[in-house]
Amino acid sequence: MNENEFVSIQPQQSRDREGAPRKGNCMWPFLNWRSLTVAALLGCAVRCQLALADTNFLAGADFSHLAFFESRGVQYRENGAVQDGLQILKNHGINCVRLRLFTSTPAQASANPYNYINNTNYTVPLAVRVKNAGLRFCLDFHYSDTWADPGHQATPTAWTNLPLSALVQQMRAYNSNTIATFAAAGAMPDYVQVGNEITSGFLWPLGRVFGDGGTPWSQFGQLIKDAIQGIQDASGAAMPKIIVHIDAGGNWPTTMWFFDNLNAQGVNFDIIGESYYPFWQGAPSSLSNCLNNAAVRYGKKIIVAENAFPYTNTCPPQWLTNLYGFPPTPAGQVSFISTMARIVKGVPNHLGVGLFYWAAEYQAVSGVNEAGYNTASFFNVSGNVLPVADAVGGMAAPLRLTAAKSGSANLRLQWPFSGAASKLMTSTSSAPAAAWSFVSDSLPTTDTVFSVTVPLSNKASFYRLQSN
Repeated sequence: MNENEFVSIQPQQSRDREGAPRKGNCMWPFLNWRSLTVAALLGCAVRCQLALADTNFLAGADFSHLAFFESRGVQYRENGAVQDGLQILKNHGINCVRLRLFTSTPAQASANPYNYINNTNYTVPLAVRVKNAGLRFCLDFHYSDTWADPGHQATPTAWTNLPLSALVQQMRAYNSNTIATFAAAGAMPDYVQVGNEITSGFLWPLGRVFGDGGTPWSQFGQLIKDAIQGIQDASGAAMPKIIVHIDAGGNWPTTMWFFDNLNAQGVNFDIIGESYYPFWQGAPSSLSNCLNNAAVRYGKKIIVAENAFPYTNTCPPQWLTNLYGFPPTPAGQVSFISTMARIVKGVPNHLGVGLFYWAAEYQAVSGVNEAGYNTASFFNVSGNVLPVADAVGGMAAPLRLTAAKSGSANLRLQWPFSGAASKLMTSTSSAPAAAWSFVSDSLPTTDTVFSVTVPLSNKASFYRLQSN
């Protein structure tokens, strides 16, 4: 939504001053309690006059180990009933699924499934399931036989002896062949990450740009540009949006260093991705500072590419000392996501366009070291989906302002997390020149929505949500 689009609700059969039914695209929408009786309110006889789904916002979940967990007997439940995990995501408003891709061999995947299974043989069928579920698909290239992250960017075993010139050619061919394989299966990615948390580059040592053994940025530039060219070769007009993902969501100086250098190499990409975990990247205020500065400096769309929060205090002990006041409970997860929503939705020039929740599918499996991320899942120990799924999905929900009577003298107004950057305003007139004021500068979270309680009175009261 832009600054001139607002949300209103009206009583059923509401009329304008000339007696005609009101249109759904009015410039100054409002809620007029003179024309809404208590009987109508108690019967919930209100309708949304303007409800726009933020279809461009990525309310995402990384579900890369879904098939792995299913093969270990893990089940996913909605109110106790077993359902397909992808359908549960969709039921709760998630619109995009990220799947990582390793270069591992079948032998590696068989010997150590948790750490090597995410290869093409495994990921293509899972991507088909994602597409068949009606969800968008983000492919996360790791360019390694196993996990790639800021401290691990090992070149695939089969590529280790290639000189730079041959490695550049390999990157173009590998990316092209991989995208063609997904497309042929009916699972063309909508978004592609060229590397995972590549703050220090990838394909070490030749593509390393930071730390011991760092090489010139020009080498990394060649590698990433040919990776993107390979994607273009295979996709043509169906080119996915390209994401460059680093792990510095709480660190503006590092973000600036990386993207200034990347831009100097002439790398053409669409979206900046940042990892942000409070127990690794610092306070939420640091994330806000980083994203806002990046939006102003680069003018690129931005997503939080990885994000998670524990629903239980049985999480790793080191996490508990860096949760910044959010309790490790299901309600604390929701509160944390409400803060993420305010930060991402508040990025200047509407450039905050998504959030991906990491390890959303995790559940404890005997003999598998999940690094504690099963305690930060979308699913509890019984496999039941938690409210956090609604919270993340709500960031892309249609922006509806709803009302319900609260007691005998109050009205409760609510709206989803997609309106996290909106302000509830009130006036005694709906005229364009009327003076509007904030109802509240704070947005209490009630379950998985924002909620404000206001007093009912005999005076005309008009309410609207105004986008920043």
